[in-house]
Amino acid sequence: MKKLFTLIALLTCFMGAKAADWVEVYKADYSQNTGFPFYVMGYVPEWIDGVMTDFGADYRYATQADLDGDGDAKWKDGETSVGTVTTQGGTEYQKVTGAGPYWHQYFIADGIPTTIDGRYKIKAMVKASEACAITVNMGWGWGAGQQASGSASIGTDWAEVEWEYTGIAGTPCNLVAQPGTITATIEWKSVTVYEWQKEQRPVQWQEWLTSDGQPVIVDGNPIPTYMGDAETPWPDPNIKFDDQENNYKICAWSKERLRNMNEAGDGWDPFPADIEEVDGSHVFVCHGQPAITDGAASAWDNQFWIQSPKAWKSGDQVKIHFRYKASAPVSSTDTQIHYQNPSNYLIWHAIGNIAFTEEWQTFDGIMTIADDMAGGWSIAFNLNSVVKEAVNFYFDDLSWQSMKLDEGLFVASANTTTGLEYDFDNAQEMVFDDASMAYVATVGEQGNQNSWVNEVMISTVRGNDAAFKSSTLKPSGAIVGGEEEWPNYTESSLAKIKLPAAGVWKISVDTENKQMNFIKLEGEENHELPVINPNPTVVVIKALERDDLSDTTDQNGAVTVREEEGGTGEAWDNQFWIVANRTLSTGEVTILQFKYKSSIPATTSTQCHADPGSYLHWSAIGNVNFTEEWQDFETTFTVPSEANDMKSIAFNLSEIKDANTYELKDFVWKLEDGTESLINQTGSENFFVKILGGNPEMFVDPDGINSVVNTYNTVPTVTYNLAGQRVSNNYKGIVIKDGKKLVVK
Repeated sequence: MKKLFTLIALLTCFMGAKAADWVEVYKADYSQNTGFPFYVMGYVPEWIDGVMTDFGADYRYATQADLDGDGDAKWKDGETSVGTVTTQGGTEYQKVTGAGPYWHQYFIADGIPTTIDGRYKIKAMVKASEACAITVNMGWGWGAGQQASGSASIGTDWAEVEWEYTGIAGTPCNLVAQPGTITATIEWKSVTVYEWQKEQRPVQWQEWLTSDGQPVIVDGNPIPTYMGDAETPWPDPNIKFDDQENNYKICAWSKERLRNMNEAGDGWDPFPADIEEVDGSHVFVCHGQPAITDGAASAWDNQFWIQSPKAWKSGDQVKIHFRYKASAPVSSTDTQIHYQNPSNYLIWHAIGNIAFTEEWQTFDGIMTIADDMAGGWSIAFNLNSVVKEAVNFYFDDLSWQSMKLDEGLFVASANTTTGLEYDFDNAQEMVFDDASMAYVATVGEQGNQNSWVNEVMISTVRGNDAAFKSSTLKPSGAIVGGEEEWPNYTESSLAKIKLPAAGVWKISVDTENKQMNFIKLEGEENHELPVINPNPTVVVIKALERDDLSDTTDQNGAVTVREEEGGTGEAWDNQFWIVANRTLSTGEVTILQFKYKSSIPATTSTQCHADPGSYLHWSAIGNVNFTEEWQDFETTFTVPSEANDMKSIAFNLSEIKDANTYELKDFVWKLEDGTESLINQTGSENFFVKILGGNPEMFVDPDGINSVVNTYNTVPTVTYNLAGQRVSNNYKGIVIKDGKKLVVK
């Protein structure tokens, strides 16, 4: 074994592999806070001697106004307040008990910088009054692909607990602890986030907005009017927000309710932020007015924008710096990305939620532009996300920098069989060839089999791994190779192009027609694409009538009656599964096809499972609408991060109450590039059924043609909490087992 390790070390040195290690990128030391510093999601951990304390599911937290109101947080029968707790931002909540256990969750970190396809390790100093395992999600939203799930096993003594995430997609993220209905007290001292990083060449940055009063230099030319220190008056304070040719001269915009009304008189428009002297220097000011707009829209009654002089592309990395404070504490302001026109909304996430105090704070961060942020020009602060009173907001020393990258076409290569890894720093630049009217490069070295490659990535930028992977080109199908084959391509993130054989390859890219070509100069024999025929098995599911839908209880204890009589029924009482022959990883792109009909019209929802019955994520291929006539279904399905290591797609056949007969046939489930069928092309071993009150069992063809030995007949009963997450059999609280809601004490 020692010789093997020595050989690996020598090979690493010989191949010039980059050094890699865990690097700290974020830390939350709760002893630095006096109250909960994050966005409140219905539960407020308390602060005791600098320790963030979750007193468990016997309690919930609500403001007095919410308790006295008509919303879900209002008083429930039997509830009383046993005290109050105040957040870091100064908002007071009542600590309520008497109708628990209450399902609860809360932030333990926010604004974590991430890179596309990143890998992260979390270390938390934590203990609990009873040993427990809790779900902790890392992400920036609740939708498909916006979060990854992890689990923290917490003991009864102070200890550093570790867990990891993979496949995070480059947007500032949060960590949300989800103890659910666990009643144990959980205490947190700190959370530290580490990123697995490879050594990269030094990064160069182009400054687009300065905080020191010096002009920006772009291509050797100064831009003296665009400065973020507020010491230089606006060249024209009357520039309109929608004057696209000139609004780059304004780096700070404001919106104050009822100021700068538009011609219709039913709204108000952004204007160049006021510049005033505060604490001995000039700063940008937004004089916030009381927010009175109904509903969530009141969050943007008053807004502030930091404007960029240029649009951002997907994969760009933008370094942001500013100082900020307010005339009163504000526990949270949402940030969004807007287009060149400050009021023109693009996407709801930017640099996370920002908490203001009455003392100056400094923000420094790197924002990676995800696909849904591309085309943005500015960061918008929704100043009334939490506080609705009149508050003044102050900003100073604004600075934008973007990563300077090589632009063009660059190809990096790998060999997944021999272990030859991608080297994005030294990706080969493609050169334009007049004869073929395309950009051309050759990967691999003729006469050197050790240099043969079987996979490539082609990007429009070079100089940073994350940026390279964010800006790749993706062909429309599997690569066969040959002079006549010119598949179309599109821009995509993380597009790894599998070649039909390891070898030396000439690659051509025609940017005008958006096509690419691959010719093998030497190497192995091409692997033929498999012939993938539809599995003809006709799966017939005779779904039984379910009970009335059970009532649901949300995280605040509010009960929703789902059917007039109430009952124990659930949409998953009857189910059908298509089961892959292997586990699938986050980001794998597949195509699913089948024919389907039912005896009466019905809509079925779909979920991601591991083995049948082992729930992972609520969203899969969307709803499937059955009718009494045969229909053809086809979709492209990408495995979401929440369903890493999934194996099956579940159809919830009890969205309707009535008994119904469902029929499906001619199944194809394959990788998008056609290189692998994920199910067998004959037999029924890839199809499972659960009928009301039963367990998942392999479908058996009544004619016996497709029957095989059932290896899944002993699938155990699986238990879920109210959030739809799988939990252990000794989990305490409200659970769902075999489609029925139970209270386990």
